Amino acid sequence: MATLNDNELIQAYCDGDHSAFEELLARYQVKVYGYIFSVVKEKEAADDIFQDTWLKVIVTLNSGIYRDENKFGHWVMRIAHNLIVDYYRRAGKMPLVANKEGYEVVENLNLQPGENAEQGMIRQQTAIAIRRLVKMLPPEQRRVVILRHFGHCDFKDIAARTGVSINTALGRMRYAIINLRRLAQENNVNIEL
Repeated sequence: MATLNDNELIQAYCDGDHSAFEELLARYQVKVYGYIFSVVKEKEAADDIFQDTWLKVIVTLNSGIYRDENKFGHWVMRIAHNLIVDYYRRAGKMPLVANKEGYEVVENLNLQPGENAEQGMIRQQTAIAIRRLVKMLPPEQRRVVILRHFGHCDFKDIAARTGVSINTALGRMRYAIINLRRLAQENNVNIEL
C-alpha cells in the first residue's frame, strides 16, 4: 500500500479495501493533528476536531462525491481548517487580529470558495449530526472509532486495549463505517457538503 499514490489509495478504499484508508490516515494524521493542535492548543478540542475531520473524509469518500483533483492532503487540511473555524465560532472565541498597517484581513481569510452563512451552518450541523451518529453505534464499534480517531491508536493498540484480536478490531471499524452510513440514511442526515 505504501507505494500507491493518494488517488490509487482512494480508489482502492472506495472499492472496499479498508487498509487503503489506513494508509491514507497514516500519511496525513501527524500533519493534520499537528496543525489542529497548533491552532486550538487544547488536546480535547484538537482530538474532537481531528476525529470530525476524518469522519468527514470517510463520509465524503463513501458517498462518492469526492472529486479527484490530486490534492487529497490539501483537501483534508481544508476540512480541518473549516472545523477549527467552526470550533472558534461555537466557543465565541475567534482570535483577534491586530490592525497593522499593510495587513489586509480579507486577503488572509481561508474561506471555501462560494461558501455563505447558510452553507457554514449546514456544515456545522453536519458535524454535530455525525457526532450524534457515532454515539448511536454499538458500544464495541463506538469504542474502536473513538480509540482510532480520538486516541490516534493503531489497530494493534486498539486490539490490546479492548482485549480482542486485530482482525476483530478491524472488523468492528468496518461495521462502524457501515452502520454510520445506515444511521445517516435512517436519520435523514445529509452529509453532502
